[in-house]
Amino acid sequence: MTADPNCGVAHGDAADPVTDRVLVAVFASPVAAALLRLGAECGYAPVLVEPGDRDVDGLPAGTTRLTAVPAEPHADVVVCDHHRDELGEVLRDALATSTRWIGLMGNPRHEGPHVAALAALGVPPAEVARVHRPIGLDIGSRAPAEIAVSTLAGLLADRNGRAGGFLDR
Repeated sequence: MTADPNCGVAHGDAADPVTDRVLVAVFASPVAAALLRLGAECGYAPVLVEPGDRDVDGLPAGTTRLTAVPAEPHADVVVCDHHRDELGEVLRDALATSTRWIGLMGNPRHEGPHVAALAALGVPPAEVARVHRPIGLDIGSRAPAEIAVSTLAGLLADRNGRAGGFLDR
């Protein structure tokens, strides 16, 4: 019988460390802090992008703080607040980088405010379409940590080439 390596990981055997994951949470918020904490547990290097002077409690140790999205090909960028005035500029600049994935939190029943903000800045529709929205798994999140779990689960599924969700459905 062949041992399943995932079973060993579940019992505490260390998995090979992942060294090329970067998780960028844009805009300081409780969701951003929870997302970066959970991301660090999953092997992501945590980065908070806050172009203003807002602060947030609960960031994991070692979080890098920046004012703009870094040009990092292994980065998953999650915009954690779609009500900020800087939304269009931050997304435009993120789209100009080599980041792996860019997503924006928000209600899927409404067009995201990023669409008009990016169009007003002259960003072509094909580039606007690179911004994923909605993001995460539909778990009915009602708290910042739940939103973070949903988002991180969706990112991990995407990185691993999986659809996400339960296997028995």
